[in-house]
Amino acid sequence: MKIARFSTEGDPRYGIVDGDDLVVLSGDPMFSGFDTTGERVALDGVKLLAPVIPRSKVVCVGLNYRDSAPVESADSDSAGSPKAEEGDEADVTAAPDGGPATPLLFLKPNTAIVGPGDTIQIPPVEGRVVHEGELAIVIGRVAKQVKAADYADYVFGYTIANDVSARDVMFSDGQWARAKGYDTFCPIGPVIETELDISALEIQTYVDGEPRRNGNTRDMIHSIPEIIAFASDVWTLLPGDIILTGTPAGLGGFVDGQTIDITIEGIGTLSNPARNRG
Repeated sequence: MKIARFSTEGDPRYGIVDGDDLVVLSGDPMFSGFDTTGERVALDGVKLLAPVIPRSKVVCVGLNYRDSAPVESADSDSAGSPKAEEGDEADVTAAPDGGPATPLLFLKPNTAIVGPGDTIQIPPVEGRVVHEGELAIVIGRVAKQVKAADYADYVFGYTIANDVSARDVMFSDGQWARAKGYDTFCPIGPVIETELDISALEIQTYVDGEPRRNGNTRDMIHSIPEIIAFASDVWTLLPGDIILTGTPAGLGGFVDGQTIDITIEGIGTLSNPARNRG
């Protein structure tokens, strides 16, 4: 079932995607269930919003694909042309397959969240700003010290996320909080899929229609059950919190005026234009 958060002219509402329509729900399904109002609205007549606003945090996992650790292939220069990556992304203890031995966690603030079609605002920083298309987990209930075998009991569904990063700021700061935490640096959407086989999902990222990143969730180093168990041992996860599960390798740069499209089978496509911040 695909759940959308949308607006027409008033407050945000929720609906179940049914073909070209939304079946309007009486409230936030995470807390109010799936009771409907009897109203239907056309998808092309609404503005889709970020399908969830995290209650407290966005948890992210770095270096979680076998083909992206320890260096994520290549990025782009200020003109958007591919260029070789320089420098390691992190100094971590490696697992035998080349990735971190445990999930490499960091946080984004919930103020970084924007929805489908919203503009990514590129801040006036030196160097590259890059896209990182990822499968995102939406937590559905309070989760603390969850056992990996019980992970599904705490998942409301899945959506698409773009872990936008100011790459050169990451290197100059020596840590990732500022580089990944700017406002608009976490587009999510377009919907939450509550029923999804996560074992082998294709993740594809395009910039202005040009293929940039391509991967499959079967190549994750740390599985979703493992990630939820590990993260919930560190922090209490609240309903609406999201976990970004890592990005495949590829060419990551984008510049003012370009549009980033991220497609994950079973969910849809998240599309966001980029503009220099005024």
